[in-house]
Amino acid sequence: MQTSRKLTYLVLAIFALAMMSMTALAADPGLPYPEESEVSDQKAGSVLVYNFYSSSATASNTENTRINITNTNIYSAAFVHLFFVADSCTVADAHICLTANQTASFLTSDFDPGFRGYIVAVAVDGVNGAPTRFNYLIGDEYIKLASGHSANLGAEAFSKLTDVNVISTDGSLAALFFDGLLLAGSYNRVPRVLASDNIPSRVDGNDTLIILNRIGGNYTTGGASIGSIFGLLYDDAENVLSFTTNGGCQKRFSISNTEPRTVPRFETFIPSGRSGWMKLWGASDVGILGAQINFNANAAAQANAFNGGHNLHKLTLSAAANVVVPVYPPSC
Repeated sequence: MQTSRKLTYLVLAIFALAMMSMTALAADPGLPYPEESEVSDQKAGSVLVYNFYSSSATASNTENTRINITNTNIYSAAFVHLFFVADSCTVADAHICLTANQTASFLTSDFDPGFRGYIVAVAVDGVNGAPTRFNYLIGDEYIKLASGHSANLGAEAFSKLTDVNVISTDGSLAALFFDGLLLAGSYNRVPRVLASDNIPSRVDGNDTLIILNRIGGNYTTGGASIGSIFGLLYDDAENVLSFTTNGGCQKRFSISNTEPRTVPRFETFIPSGRSGWMKLWGASDVGILGAQINFNANAAAQANAFNGGHNLHKLTLSAAANVVVPVYPPSC
């Protein structure tokens, strides 16, 4: 009996020490979010994509974007290379550095006034500026447009899956492969098909802005274009129409009788008091991300009128997306 009790005490003591050790080593309670989990605006990653930014060079009070980025690592600093990809496909860049546990915010009117597009934030090392496996970045953005559209969108996060990079022979370029493989330069995959899960009737005063971004290109020369886009528009009675359009690095349009061009037109297909939904993809195998923002001037006066936005839903994935970025030491 004595031996059995001593053995029980010993097992409990070992278990208690193990739990203390685990507690000391764990940054947060619970299991770590799997790096292999696909792109999401609810996880941390080594690459963040902010789906839309805009700012007016002359009226930043009415049109602007506040970008927020946080380093969730409790021990290590983060060095982040920001790429501002304009809707014209031109690219400008900057670095931002965060200490452990630090969060930072900036206005795009201070960084890139007068332009619209999307932002790609890449975790890099603090010495050479090469991409690094640092799956601790989270972020979001607040957008307000002169048209009245406004929203808070989470940054879409991609994990880097290996420590190895694909670097050019002169060390000036690095390739990021969004293929989901455990190979050099691999990150999570990019969506192929996106969906807008609810589109309210324009007849009821709604103006729904759709934003699509091509994730790809060589950021020393410019972003890649989406090209031809195919879409399906459904009403709430399961009827469906198809349409085509095309886009550059970023495609933006307010859903109306003009775009997308459907037969019958949108306001006839989605009449007053009704709603629909849409899914879109590139005609070729390209990775895309996007968002939708709705504005209704009657939001304060009508119970069924709302303003706001969210990132588009991801229905399928592509392993074909890749980005080439310049490599040079961070200046911060």
